[in-house]
Amino acid sequence: MPGDTDLFEIMQTMRAMRRLKPDPVPDELIRKILQAGACAPNGGNTQRWRFLVIKDAKIKQTVQVYYKRAFDEVVGPRYLKSAPPPGVSREQYNRQHAAVEYLTNHFHEAPVWIVACIENPHADVQGTAASTRASGASIYPAVQNMLLAARALGLGATLTTRHLLYEKEAEAALGLPPGVHSYAILPIGYPMGRFGPVGRGPMADIVYENRWGNPYPGLYPRLFEVPAPPDGDKLPV
Repeated sequence: MPGDTDLFEIMQTMRAMRRLKPDPVPDELIRKILQAGACAPNGGNTQRWRFLVIKDAKIKQTVQVYYKRAFDEVVGPRYLKSAPPPGVSREQYNRQHAAVEYLTNHFHEAPVWIVACIENPHADVQGTAASTRASGASIYPAVQNMLLAARALGLGATLTTRHLLYEKEAEAALGLPPGVHSYAILPIGYPMGRFGPVGRGPMADIVYENRWGNPYPGLYPRLFEVPAPPDGDKLPV
């Protein structure tokens, strides 16, 4: 719901919202989302992120052509052949596939896109070449902040990088100058559906302690806990 402020509730119900209404989104809300992005951590606080707000219908339509081509050639067939991810039933996975296909066909109708970019992504704090993983650390925290902010404001959004399958064509359509590269597009709008719990597998399958594969006992509550005594009482010696 709009106005949610509990961070954990927001995170636990921040599903990818791929069905968006074409209704305009006030600039005031987009500004809040962008401000949240600029609060994120980044390498050396160099702040090389750049955020391109796209509302122009022609630009979105041009990029959508490559977005759909990537679905037809890569993403769609992969969904049909893939097993459901952890914590997701076959029925839920089929609904996800339908939502992905809907976004594909209506990508350009989302009222606002935020294109998350980095200027000179192949340089680290010292200006030397860095790995792509290091570069992503200076933009994806901002993307997550923006997604959380959108959810808190009652706006639907999703993180998509599919346009990068046609990176040169899509970035040319977006008008990005030399030295600037996109890392994600966030289509933003009022959701057609409802927010709800994210589908994830068990924590025990992904969290280890000290050695890979070694269970982390902190995930499990204590089996036997001694209740605290009432105020003023003492435990027997």
